[in-house]
Amino acid sequence: MNKRLTFHLVGVVVRVVGVLMALPLVVSLILRSGDTIPILIAMLITVAAGSALALIKPRRDTLRPREGFAIVAFSWILVSFFGGLPFFFSGYIPSLIDCFFETVSGFTTTGSTILTDVEALPRGLLFWRSFTHWGGGMGVLVLSLALIPKMGARSIHLMRAESPGPSTDKLVPRVASNAKILYGIYVVLSVIMVVALLLCGLPLYDAVVHMFGAAGTGGFGVYNSSIAWYNSAAVDVVIGVFMALFGVNFSLYYYIITRNWKVALKNSELQTYLGLLLGVSVVIALNIMPQYGGRFFTALRYSFFQCSSIMTTTGYATADFDAWPQLSRCLLVMLMIIGASAGSTGGGIKVIRLQLLLKSLMRDIRRTVHPKSVNTIKLDGHTVDESILSGVQGFFFAYALVLVVATVIVSFDGFSFETNVTAVIATLSNIGPGLGTVGPTGNFAAFSNVSKLVLSMCMLIGRLEIFPILMLLDPDAWKR
Repeated sequence: MNKRLTFHLVGVVVRVVGVLMALPLVVSLILRSGDTIPILIAMLITVAAGSALALIKPRRDTLRPREGFAIVAFSWILVSFFGGLPFFFSGYIPSLIDCFFETVSGFTTTGSTILTDVEALPRGLLFWRSFTHWGGGMGVLVLSLALIPKMGARSIHLMRAESPGPSTDKLVPRVASNAKILYGIYVVLSVIMVVALLLCGLPLYDAVVHMFGAAGTGGFGVYNSSIAWYNSAAVDVVIGVFMALFGVNFSLYYYIITRNWKVALKNSELQTYLGLLLGVSVVIALNIMPQYGGRFFTALRYSFFQCSSIMTTTGYATADFDAWPQLSRCLLVMLMIIGASAGSTGGGIKVIRLQLLLKSLMRDIRRTVHPKSVNTIKLDGHTVDESILSGVQGFFFAYALVLVVATVIVSFDGFSFETNVTAVIATLSNIGPGLGTVGPTGNFAAFSNVSKLVLSMCMLIGRLEIFPILMLLDPDAWKR
């Protein structure tokens, strides 16, 4: 492994995140929220640490896949550590492990929290807490590639290691240009959402921080009751729709912009994603109607918002879905596991993987009936390479293995099976709330430090699609 290049580029990324702390610093100064000094200290330490690592000059400018995976893994771990320093120095989160958990949750766009009273935090810290969603949504490495194109000629390995989904395709030849296109689409959608929320009557600060949560599909808010605090159908609809939009593969927006409508609209993953989202929303609405006085459209308002929030792994809430009937809760857990589209800001195993797993299963059934038949799997008219199918199956097995092992470790804390399983699913799929103690009205504060570290690793493993983190445990990856 080219260790000097790895640590050099990790330092560049950490320094970029340190510079980004200037945003909450400015917000703190403007709003006079009293948290300027802690943010400034954290910013200086982060920039200094990143600059020190960046001073390590590589002898070889060779960036292979394993370096790409290592850079992504180390960057996310260090960014999460340094990103938690504003909370630590402010004293509002006195435990470094809790700070790490909260910031991992932010950058991985999970939205799980150890805070019992969000409204007690100053607005500068709340802004930074929500901004981590926006920065982590498209990816801190992709952001760095967009800002610093000279990060490497083979930086496609960084995008592939960080971007969610079975594969990452180039939209244009240059990787830095790809990053700029993706972030350009991301910024435009974000601005449109802010304008829409302002038209709904939200203050600018509220509109921006909730855009951060929806765009990054993270779910951090500034009120203890989340989006339910507004009690506004218009706000529910706007945030619900935009969460769904940010759960779409961003490559499809590029095709729409370039007027390649046919490719975008006939995309099978998009059709499956929207079909699941809308279909489950209707089923849950019918199931919860009695709790809303038999009013279907009122029930649909709450079911669509929650399905959009859960499937895109955002985690915002307008209702205590833990109190809904068993069928609705079961369907929401199903959406937790499936997640959003590949190439979006959402988490989960991804819709395209579900499609490929089902197609692979059907092929195995056909082979059982006709052993000598030749069956290829196609998606959107293209034959799927066997290496991709093998990777999808390996991912699913690794996901299940991590889920089981993490659940066993977390179970030592003595919570209910429902709480333990959904806590791991919520963190591994980057959703935020689960059921039971970690439901929409609960939090993760009661877990032990060991469990918080395990759940933090689940968030990182889930956001980075498992393999970049697990690769660090392979001795062969460190050989020259």
